[in-house]
Amino acid sequence: MPESIHETGAADRRAPTPQTALVAGGSRGLGLLIAAELALRGYRVQVCGRDPRTLQQARDQLARERLSIGTTVCDVSDSAAVAAWVRAASDPSAPITVAIHVAGIIQVGPIESVTPAMFDECIDIMTKGPAYLALAVLPGMRARGFGRYGIVSSVGGVIGVPHLVPYSTAKFGAAGLGQALRAELAGTGVTATTILPPPMRTGSHVHAQYSGNRSAEYAWFAPGASIPGVSLDGRTAARRAVDGTLRGAPIVGLSPVTQLLMRAHGLAPSTVVRALGVLGRVLPGGTGRPKAGHDVRDERTNPLVDALTTAGDAMGARTNEQHRVEGDPAP
Repeated sequence: MPESIHETGAADRRAPTPQTALVAGGSRGLGLLIAAELALRGYRVQVCGRDPRTLQQARDQLARERLSIGTTVCDVSDSAAVAAWVRAASDPSAPITVAIHVAGIIQVGPIESVTPAMFDECIDIMTKGPAYLALAVLPGMRARGFGRYGIVSSVGGVIGVPHLVPYSTAKFGAAGLGQALRAELAGTGVTATTILPPPMRTGSHVHAQYSGNRSAEYAWFAPGASIPGVSLDGRTAARRAVDGTLRGAPIVGLSPVTQLLMRAHGLAPSTVVRALGVLGRVLPGGTGRPKAGHDVRDERTNPLVDALTTAGDAMGARTNEQHRVEGDPAP
């Protein structure tokens, strides 16, 4: 890798005793960056993902930086598989004190191109997934009287975003789960943190699924997830997500933009929804079936869009986002 996967000069903040941290969806993108951040802090990190090749590449990438992770093939939408992963990762000499659910997918397109299966996939991974992980890890944490559980939702999980309807639906569920768990766990020594990222430079735009007028959808979404100043650097997002989870914060907005949008929505929700309606009216229509971003990009080269996604593509090269994985829609 040309650059470190974690921020240059990041502090080596070691866990005081051997502890295990789980990262669901830790084989690429933000999940891989969070796994690296936890490993840098001295945790025994175990990650899961759906694709064996991507997991192997994640392990190799971090090994080149002298960071070690364990990997397991596991689909977070399978409750039995999640429970089995947690059991296998349990080690009395290094108890599971941290678990962060990051696994997710992004579907970009107008509602007329959305199918029931697309809603099912989003909800299975991003709402049911963190619920299944909570059911598996919380009993042990509560028995020990200490634990930190983080759920990566999104700013799209508190504000509904046009052309991201299944994604927002699932992320609203994840945010509700995190906040309800936080209230229920009060006084137990275990905390639940809802993490709300803005658009981030992690390289995820090439694995997002685009439907409708696919090239037009890619042309607005991919630059928004890549341009510095519009999107948040993935390594910064990972550090802030881990910091917030470890200190037991109820809700962590990862950027000033996220915090501003949350406050605006809290003060004037109808105004924010109407403003987003203006955006919805200018976004493209269409009914094309979903395709992964790398296929959409390869179908029709757009030099301007390619230039605007340079920073996102560079980060994707460091976060395992540049190749097809199991679960991507077929070209």
